[in-house]
Amino acid sequence: MSEQQRGSRDNGATGGPFVEIDRVWMRYGGAAGTLALRNTSLTVAKQEFVAVVGPSGCGKSTLMRLVTGLWPASAGSVRVAGQTVERPLSIAGMAFQNPTLLPWRTVLDNVMLPFEVVEPHPARLRKHRPEYESKCRELLRLVGLDGFEKKNPWHLSGGMQQRASLCRALVHDPELLMLDEPFAALDIFTREDLWSVLQDLWLARRPTVVLVTHDLREAVFLADRVLVMTARPGRIMVERTIDLPRPRTRDMTYTPYFQDMVHDLREHIDRARQDEDVAHAV
Repeated sequence: MSEQQRGSRDNGATGGPFVEIDRVWMRYGGAAGTLALRNTSLTVAKQEFVAVVGPSGCGKSTLMRLVTGLWPASAGSVRVAGQTVERPLSIAGMAFQNPTLLPWRTVLDNVMLPFEVVEPHPARLRKHRPEYESKCRELLRLVGLDGFEKKNPWHLSGGMQQRASLCRALVHDPELLMLDEPFAALDIFTREDLWSVLQDLWLARRPTVVLVTHDLREAVFLADRVLVMTARPGRIMVERTIDLPRPRTRDMTYTPYFQDMVHDLREHIDRARQDEDVAHAV
C-alpha cells in the first residue's frame, strides 16, 4: 500500500465496533415463514464506510431494518453505539432508492424535517429557526442546490431530489447513515456524479455509513470495506477491504485494481446465485 493510501486509511474508520450484528436470524411470517437471515454476523467501526452487496433477495435490506430498529431480530443481537437496538434509532439518518420528499413542502422545508421530529431539536426549533435554516442552506450549497431552497420537489430532476434526500438524512448530524440503494433509479451519469457528492459529504462529516447496493462499481468507489452476502437465507460470505486513496476520482474506476476488485466481487455473487439455483433444484 502506498503512503497516500495508508494515510487515507488511517484517517478513515477509527475506534472499535459501532455496529455489531451477532449471530442474527430473521424470519418473516412466523415459524413457517420466509427465513431471510441465518446466523449472520458483522461489525462496522465508527466512521467506517461499509457497502453490502449480494444477490437479489439475500437480505441486504433486512439488515438495514434490523440495524435501525425498524424490525426486531428473530434471534441474535443487534447493537449500535454499545446499546442493544430495541426501538427505532434517533442517531440514524436514512436515504432510500426513491427520494420520498414531501411534495407539499419546499426543498428547504423537506431538509428541515429531521429538526421537527428528532430530539432534542423540536424544543429548540422555534427559538433557533434561523440557525437551523442556515445549516440546511449550507448543506444544500455543498451538494449544488443553492438557489433551489424554495422550489417544490417536482421542480427538481431525479438526481437533484436525491441530493436533497441526502441533505435531509445528514442535516441533524446522525452518527449512523443507512443508505438503501439510494442511486439505483438514476441514470449512470447522474449516479456517478452523486458518488462524488456522497463521498464529499462523508469526508466532511464522517458518519458511520452502511450502504446497500447492487452496483459493484458504486460499492468499490465509495466503501472502505465491501461485504458480500450469500443467497437467502443471507449471511456474510466474503469481505474485501478497498485500498484506494481518498478522495476517489472517476479516473480510478478505470484502473486495473478497481476493475479487478469489481470482477472479484461479481464472481462471488455469481457463485452465490449458482448455489441458490442448486438448492432450489434439489
